[in-house]
Amino acid sequence: MQIIRRIGYSSIALTVGLLAAGPAAARPQDAPPPGRTTIGGARLSAAGVQVSPRSGAPALPGNLTGRSWLVADAGTGEVLAAFNAHDRLPPASTLKMLFADTVLPRLDKSTVHHVTTAELAGMGAGSSLVGIKEDQDYRVEDLWRGVFLSSGNDAVHVLAHMNGGVDRTVADMQTRAEQLQADDTHVVTPDGYDEDGQLSSAYDLTLFARAGLKNPDFRAYCATRTAQFPGAVDKTTGQRGSFGIANTDRLLGKYPGLIGVKNGYTTNAGATFTGAAERGGRTLLVTVMHTETSPGVYDETAALLDWGFAAAGKVAPVGTLAEDLAPPAAAAPAAARLPGVPQAVPAGATAATAWVGVLTWTLAALGSLFAAVVALRLRAIRRRRRRARALLAGAAVMGPHLPGATAIRRRR
Repeated sequence: MQIIRRIGYSSIALTVGLLAAGPAAARPQDAPPPGRTTIGGARLSAAGVQVSPRSGAPALPGNLTGRSWLVADAGTGEVLAAFNAHDRLPPASTLKMLFADTVLPRLDKSTVHHVTTAELAGMGAGSSLVGIKEDQDYRVEDLWRGVFLSSGNDAVHVLAHMNGGVDRTVADMQTRAEQLQADDTHVVTPDGYDEDGQLSSAYDLTLFARAGLKNPDFRAYCATRTAQFPGAVDKTTGQRGSFGIANTDRLLGKYPGLIGVKNGYTTNAGATFTGAAERGGRTLLVTVMHTETSPGVYDETAALLDWGFAAAGKVAPVGTLAEDLAPPAAAAPAAARLPGVPQAVPAGATAATAWVGVLTWTLAALGSLFAAVVALRLRAIRRRRRRARALLAGAAVMGPHLPGATAIRRRR
């Protein structure tokens, strides 16, 4: 069904799809193919549809054509339903979610960067571009809008060079995938362009979206519908212009409660999309990979989102989203800390550790206060002594009987 063409994606319009018979499900007891990861639970490693309906649960949407898909609760990490969740497929530009989750926290968004010709080299033929020009200055936040809205491979390559180069960024992304327990993912390029061996899965792309959305900047960029992007300098006026860019996510602004996240299309990957939507305090994530038609990826994502909101609490989870294994962020250097402000207790610290930290800071603060009071007292004493010496010296020269002169005894 062409759900995307229905005005407002109304629940009434989707009811037919929700009540339709779902695709033929594979036997849940099917053993995972050799070498397939069991991260998230054994059922997610099995082939075919995995769902455990309870009484009153709606049927899965019919006519789903994606080679792989997954519906999960972003808050609890519960997977509500899946189809070939761990199938390793080309990810297209949805891999940019992993790129952003890896690199975005490392670069100050207010930084201005001068783009060189070398930074725009090496992109695949036919790459999607936002329109960056060499020998021009760009703010990092503008480059990120180019990544999220226009899926610009040129913006990805510039940011990758700022991160230390394309090769280093690919290695960093692979490390980040391992921290997220995204075992199906093998990174070859930072932009998701088709390359031999570049693979991911519906399960892994959902992990990337969940991790990325915890970053407020990531969340803001993927939710941005339109923006102005810096253009070229007018040779006549010398003024730099700008041009409008629009988010290529076709559900953004059309599906109620949609947050983002990222779409993609290449010859090998077909149409791929990960979407997140919030309704009634619940945030769902849906990933659909390689549908029969490009518009179909949005139709099927919308149908699965509606099913997920209707099915919440009426299906048993068939798996879980793996937790991030990245170590807590290292403490800031002493020079970077604000004086007099206690540092946050690292995630995972015990209550005892937290109290020790608070007690240590309190004692240190009291010690600093005491030292400051003592220093002020000593300074006042020295000031009085200097004044006394000056008066004594004046008295010695002018004599003890000057009008207004007072005898002063020197303190010892």
